[in-house]
Amino acid sequence: MVVQRYGRPQGFGSGAFAAAVLVGSLVGTAAVTGCAAPQDPKAAAAADPALAVRNAADALARAGTSKASTSMEMAAGGTRVTIRGEGGYDFRRRTGRLQVLLPKDPAGASEHRPITELLTPGALYMKNRGAGVPADKWVRVDTTTLDDGNLVTNGATDPAAAAELLRGAREVTYLGEVDLAGVKVGHYRGVADIAHAARAASPQLRGPLAAAAKGFAKDTVPFDAYLDGEGRLRKVRHQFSFSNQGRTVAVASTTLLYGFGVPVEVTLPDRRDIYAGKIEA
Repeated sequence: MVVQRYGRPQGFGSGAFAAAVLVGSLVGTAAVTGCAAPQDPKAAAAADPALAVRNAADALARAGTSKASTSMEMAAGGTRVTIRGEGGYDFRRRTGRLQVLLPKDPAGASEHRPITELLTPGALYMKNRGAGVPADKWVRVDTTTLDDGNLVTNGATDPAAAAELLRGAREVTYLGEVDLAGVKVGHYRGVADIAHAARAASPQLRGPLAAAAKGFAKDTVPFDAYLDGEGRLRKVRHQFSFSNQGRTVAVASTTLLYGFGVPVEVTLPDRRDIYAGKIEA
């Protein structure tokens, strides 16, 4: 067992079984270091709003860690589901832990157990993954093989990937200052070029984002981003779309970041605790 403690984480290919099962089945059935001086977000926006957004990932790395809340809304045809997550993330080591809550079955009678997800560079670990996986086992997914780069697969966009995707920001407009949970933040709107983001991303995220650049039907992702006075990303909403089993799935993924500097602990499972069998839908 490895324990890490930090004080300040068009269709899908065969490697993307989690996307096909977690996202596809849900829709189908109901689916570095140092300190930065605070800056005036208005001044940064006036100077170059696109640059302010592209630098958000660096500001998070300087912050170190944060708490994270996620929401992923998926719609296909007349079906709409929402998956929510809570946890913490270390932006220096690109590791995090989330508890992801799946929606009830269509009849509303069955509750799903929360899925524990460990986010690490190049890999996603999931416990309580679902049918066919023993309760004491983890499922490991190589995120560099996922056609969405783990932006959608696990029901929550990896917070680091969400920020790194903004390195491809273009056509950015500064919409003014708003209040977000008592914090004054600048609101930015634009589109992110996935391929450009992959080339500009930190080494740990280049592989997954490069996969997403090839896998998504569109080259760009619309976003709304909210940055605080230190340039840190406080909230981002991305709108993805992809093809799954012949249907277009629209995904709106929202990530909220707060509580910067909190301790974040990630315990990686032993090899013997990783399930290698078949995953049922």
